[in-house]
Amino acid sequence: MADEKMADDKTPSAEGAPAPEAKSETAASAEAAKPSPAANASPKAGAAPKAAKKEKPPALEDKPFTEFIEQNFIPSLETALKEKGIDDIQLTLAQQPLDVFGISDEESYWHVKGKWKGGDRQFNIAFTKDDITSPKLFYFADKGAEPSTIEQFMGDERKINLDLLVLFTLRRLNGQKWLARN
Repeated sequence: MADEKMADDKTPSAEGAPAPEAKSETAASAEAAKPSPAANASPKAGAAPKAAKKEKPPALEDKPFTEFIEQNFIPSLETALKEKGIDDIQLTLAQQPLDVFGISDEESYWHVKGKWKGGDRQFNIAFTKDDITSPKLFYFADKGAEPSTIEQFMGDERKINLDLLVLFTLRRLNGQKWLARN
């Protein structure tokens, strides 16, 4: 009887309290109504399985180097230059050493060569490897002179694609004020 008196009237007795691990009936029924993650992963009965995703066609930039340059880059660049008013543009792809005054390097590189105004204006984009993502060089000449300066071309770009190659070429030529007066 002394033990019974120690607990005050506000403290619930141990006999009526639910076990700490036992769940109430409402909580147990709510959990039973939730679908399990495994049930969500399996397809519903009678539903057809999802169709396999169609494979994307390979990107233009994944073509072999010369095929990409000849079939995609040169025609796109020619169209863009004609839209800028250069009608007599001649664009070619050739493998040759750097044709810059003072350079005696005999190693051959792929060049996209552009000439117009009867050859008075010319530019070259040299690819150091047979890959559009390789380091590229740009050099130009005006009034039939021999090119004398080599510049890095698109050096900071991580992703190289057709649109960027055309855009950077136009931007560089515009920097010479060959496309429009600034």
